[in-house]
Amino acid sequence: MRRSLRRLAVAAAAVTAAALLVPPPGAAAAEPDVLAVDFGETTGAFRGGASGTLYGFGDDGSPTRAVINGAHITNSSQKPPAGLQHPSGDVLDVENGFFDKHGRELAVYVQDFYPDWGYHGGVRPEDTRTYDQADGSWTEGGNGVWDYLEVVRHVVTEIATRSEHPEEYLFVLFNEPDLIWYQDWPRMRERFLADWSATYDLVHEIYDDVFDGTIEPRIGGPGHSRWYGSREPADRQRERDILEYAAADDVVPDTYIWHELGGSDPDRFRANNAEFRALEDEVLGAGSELPVTISEWGGLPDMGTPGSVVRWFAAFEEEKVDAQTAYWNYAGNFSDNMARANGANGGWWLFKWYGDLAGAKTVRVTPPHPDDPSSLRGIGAVDTENRRATVLYGGTGADVRLAAGGLDRALFGDRVDVEVREISLSGAEGLHGDPWLVAAHEGVRVARDGTLADLTFPTTDADAAYQVVITPRQARDVERALAAQPWSRSFEAEDTDLTQAAVRDATGHEFQASGDADVAWFNQVGSRSEFTVTVPRDGTYRLQVIGSAPAPGRHALFVDGAFAETVQYAANLSTRSRWLYRGSAEVEVALPAGEHRLSLRASRDGTTALPNSDITLDRYVLTDVTGGDRTVHPASTMRLAGGAHLTFDSARTRGSAVVAGAGQRAELYVTAWESGYHDLTVDFASSAATSATVRVNGVEVGTLDAGRAGGWRAAAPVHLAQGVNEVEISSARGVSVAAVTTARNRAADDAVVTVEAEDATPHGRAAVTTLPESSGTNASGRAFVGWLGDNPAGGANSLEIERRPGFDEPGAYTVVVRYANAELVGDHAYNPQVVDRLLQISEAGTDGYAGATHFRNNHHWNSFWERSTSVTLSTADGALTFGNDEPGAWAPNIDSVAFAPVALGGFTTTRG
Repeated sequence: MRRSLRRLAVAAAAVTAAALLVPPPGAAAAEPDVLAVDFGETTGAFRGGASGTLYGFGDDGSPTRAVINGAHITNSSQKPPAGLQHPSGDVLDVENGFFDKHGRELAVYVQDFYPDWGYHGGVRPEDTRTYDQADGSWTEGGNGVWDYLEVVRHVVTEIATRSEHPEEYLFVLFNEPDLIWYQDWPRMRERFLADWSATYDLVHEIYDDVFDGTIEPRIGGPGHSRWYGSREPADRQRERDILEYAAADDVVPDTYIWHELGGSDPDRFRANNAEFRALEDEVLGAGSELPVTISEWGGLPDMGTPGSVVRWFAAFEEEKVDAQTAYWNYAGNFSDNMARANGANGGWWLFKWYGDLAGAKTVRVTPPHPDDPSSLRGIGAVDTENRRATVLYGGTGADVRLAAGGLDRALFGDRVDVEVREISLSGAEGLHGDPWLVAAHEGVRVARDGTLADLTFPTTDADAAYQVVITPRQARDVERALAAQPWSRSFEAEDTDLTQAAVRDATGHEFQASGDADVAWFNQVGSRSEFTVTVPRDGTYRLQVIGSAPAPGRHALFVDGAFAETVQYAANLSTRSRWLYRGSAEVEVALPAGEHRLSLRASRDGTTALPNSDITLDRYVLTDVTGGDRTVHPASTMRLAGGAHLTFDSARTRGSAVVAGAGQRAELYVTAWESGYHDLTVDFASSAATSATVRVNGVEVGTLDAGRAGGWRAAAPVHLAQGVNEVEISSARGVSVAAVTTARNRAADDAVVTVEAEDATPHGRAAVTTLPESSGTNASGRAFVGWLGDNPAGGANSLEIERRPGFDEPGAYTVVVRYANAELVGDHAYNPQVVDRLLQISEAGTDGYAGATHFRNNHHWNSFWERSTSVTLSTADGALTFGNDEPGAWAPNIDSVAFAPVALGGFTTTRG
């Protein structure tokens, strides 16, 4: 397996060949795995149901809309209104973000109304309480109604009467009943079946009362912790017993649910699903085809690991079911498939790529080792409207040879362009930039029978995943795009030269490590990790360090024996698995062309260890970012909505996205390594005078104007948030978008006004705290303002910022808050009970809030993340107040607040 030196290096503009592949010293070339894809054999419409999560949502704004929409989340299970099982994840609080674009079914775990795990002490309740249906509170003492029926009545009534989408909810009446309340099936069988009927009937009764038969509720179950099939003893045939009873009593669930946990084996799910379909045909009749939801799947090593996620997605999509990542850790981060407050990790990009297949038909994919669930798997799809064929694959350490056939020459022509992009493991909280182009082939011949000559693509390791995009010939040169990519190299920490540190075998640990190993015990003055690299030119290089920091900490980066930069880490985890839950730190360093010795050290002066330097190290990525970290996003990778489509009919616009009409959009999701201005450049063509609107993160940032027919390039400095940014282009009159390019523009950051919290005015109990150097904090100036909110009434405990030049005019601004929030409430067997804190921004002289959103838990009170939010200010001089007016609720601690106009000066359009 190629794990130690990643291929990656198209050496800047001087290199025009394809990527240089550099295997580890002494490594023998392995035979590639062959993935056969028959684009002519379709297997059904793309379902997209694998992109589901259990408690993937925290509170409104956590995750952000850009992260939600980019991940194309279609289904999720959350807690009921005012549910007490977890502090966040209330379905009514998250439904707006969930249904914004792609959400189609929001499931509610009704039993999560209870505060403890397992529910009600793990024992089926009796009639010992009386519930107040107005607010769900209870008093001790029975009232003749089974307690759980009262819970069901309260939960379902709340959703039926308060939700804006009551028809799109799925009520999960029991979660893991085989482990909780009904463990002894021979003894509890009749009790469960009667309880199933009672709760099922009550849900229907409530919806009938509220909607008078116009909306039917949807009910999911039974929700077992695993599949109980024919291999079970006769008296343990739960699935058969339940399905036969439900059919006879007319209480069949609308969606059949079970879990697939306990190991990384998606093939076991395939076998279980086949058994369910056979049982369903036998009991309900052939062709009944109940929807299936696997409401929890996978283990901790799967989460955030692209090569593992793609195996599971391939199984779920092949069987056309919905599936949700297991909730092992935090609510609100897609089960470890996103990073920080607004970022993508490697797992998030797999969700995004999978969502890009919407509107396509899946095709037959044959893996090389079908009997090995830990080997290469893939998904293939054809989008006939956009003449785009896609393969997603991963899970192998060998290079992959694509054996593709069945391409329709009437759609694709006799020559096609092929692009291959990679996403790698970056840790749960480690940022992953835009996917890397690793191979490109222009004008590949399509034989008369639709086959392509076999193409072999480079593979980093089994943890990575890959996207192959095949289109008719494009106007742009895809091979040139490959050669124009920045130079980059990756190094496994365990392969570097180590001093006073040791390699740790990470196989089988809770969270996947790159290369199945990392470096630990990096806690001595002499601890070092050193490696040699040759860079292609004088320039600026970003070093990303992927590892785990239980508290904010620091290392010193030396270059050729001299101190160069301090590497500052944010905390990655505050509870269990402190040394395994990995994030990343990034630092930029100037390097002249040639060979250099880079050394990461626990001490700068050789006598004193830096604060909290005991950080595990997994992998390093060094990338040339000279000139602004320029990234090109071609139309072939965009999502197209509302009738927008790719065109290949004109030589000038082959491969462009045509956006022409109300509701049509070209969408792309771009990443920024840091908040700040980026030059956003749009290459487009028009057949007449036209205009188009560009929105970033839901805010209009400018208009593209063309006075006549022609090719055009429009550019503007636009403020992007750290992490994922949603860019939407729409046009009523029509444009053909060829590409969007982003490049960091630090000079434009002069327009950003940053206010340190300690320099603003605290009110009430809000106060400045200064942290000691020994804390390792990444707070600027080591100071912040805390104790914001928790007001009995009004907003007395707040932070006031006076207006000043730079944000002293009405208009749309991005507000970047550096914050800390490590609040936990309650206890749970394995889920850290994190709280999303609400921050409200008020403008003096106006009503309501200029902005309000939740800030995700970031693990440690001395560690600060960035969270950007959009505000529209109405005055020129109204002071801004930051706090939380909700009684008893806190706002996050604030290190600093930056104000930036969303765009500077509008788009400048020139002939392109």
